Amino acid sequence: MLWSQAKQVRRQLRHNFMKTKLSGSFFLRLLAILLLLAPAAFADALRGTLISPESIRVAPSSDSAKLMDVGRGRELVIIESSHDWVHVQAIFTSLQSQDDAFVDDEEEEAKTITGWVPAAGVVMTTTQDGDRIIFGEASDSEDQASRRRGRRDAAQDAMRLYYRIYDLMPTSPLAAEALYRAADIRWQLERSDVMTRPSAREREAYMRGQMNEAWMKLEMKKYPGTKWADMADFRLIENKLCGDWQGLAKCPDKEAELYENYVKEHPQSPAAAEALYDAAWRRAALIEIYKTEPNQKKSAQSRDQALNLAQKLVSQYPQGDWALRAQRLIFYIQQGIPTYGNTE
Repeated sequence: MLWSQAKQVRRQLRHNFMKTKLSGSFFLRLLAILLLLAPAAFADALRGTLISPESIRVAPSSDSAKLMDVGRGRELVIIESSHDWVHVQAIFTSLQSQDDAFVDDEEEEAKTITGWVPAAGVVMTTTQDGDRIIFGEASDSEDQASRRRGRRDAAQDAMRLYYRIYDLMPTSPLAAEALYRAADIRWQLERSDVMTRPSAREREAYMRGQMNEAWMKLEMKKYPGTKWADMADFRLIENKLCGDWQGLAKCPDKEAELYENYVKEHPQSPAAAEALYDAAWRRAALIEIYKTEPNQKKSAQSRDQALNLAQKLVSQYPQGDWALRAQRLIFYIQQGIPTYGNTE
C-alpha cells in the first residue's frame, strides 16, 4: 500500500538524522516538507497488479536471477517498461499480519522487492478494461476455492484481486462489489476459524472470537446507499449473535430484534428477506423457550410475532427460497409443531 512507502520515507529520514546529527528543529521542518510532498508523488505513480503468478528478477530476462515469486493480486508500483518486461516495486506486508491482503495497523511494517516481471501478466491502472480483467481473474479464483480440488490458496488470491480493484480503481463501476467480495471472503475465512474454537459455544458473543469488521465498515463508508453496503451491514450482525442459547430467552429475543431493525433500516437490501426469516425463526423458537420458564403469555406473544414476521416475508418478498421457508414456518407454527428444542 502507499502508506508503506511513506513509512519508508520516515524511516530513512530518521536514519539520516542520526547519521548526520542534524538539529532537531531542522529535521522536523525537513520531515514535514517531505511528508507533504511524498503522498502527491506516490499518487502520481503508475500502479498495477498481477493476474497470474510470476517471478520477480534482477534483470529483464528469464535467465537472470530470481528474487522472489509474486502471486496474484499483489500491489505493484511501476517504475519503467522495457520491451516485454516491467520494472516494478512489489509490495509485501509483514508476515505478522493475519492476512497480507489487508493490513490492520498503519504502522505495521511492509517490505518491498524491486525487480523485473514479464509484462504479459501485469494489469495497470491504465490498462483498458483493467477492472473487468482483474474482476474476472478474481471470480475464477473464487470458483477455484469452492472446488474440492481447487487451486491452493485460491480464496486468498481472490480476496487480494477483488481488493486491488477497489485499491487501484475506486471509481470503477465494479469497485463497490469488488470491495464487498474481498471483505466477505476475509469474513468467511475468519468465521471458519472462529467457529471451530471452544469459545464459539459460549452464550455471550463477546466471550468468543470476533470477525474483523474493518473492511465491512470500509464498504459502508466508501459506497453508502449501495446494495453492497447493505450486505456489509448485514454481515456485521453475526458478531453480535450468541453461541449457545442454553435454552434461555435473552439471546433469541435480542437477535430477533437485531434482524427486525435491519429490515427497517434496509428494506431494499438483498438480505432483507433472509433477515426477516432469521427474525421469524427466532420468534418461533421463543414459543417453546417461554413455555419452559413457564411464561404462557410471552409464549403466545412470540407466536403472534413469528407469524406476523413470516407472513410479512411472504407478502413483501414472495420470490426465492426465503419466502418458501417462511411458508413452511407458518405451517409449523399454526400446527403447533415445535421449531426449537427436541424436535426429533
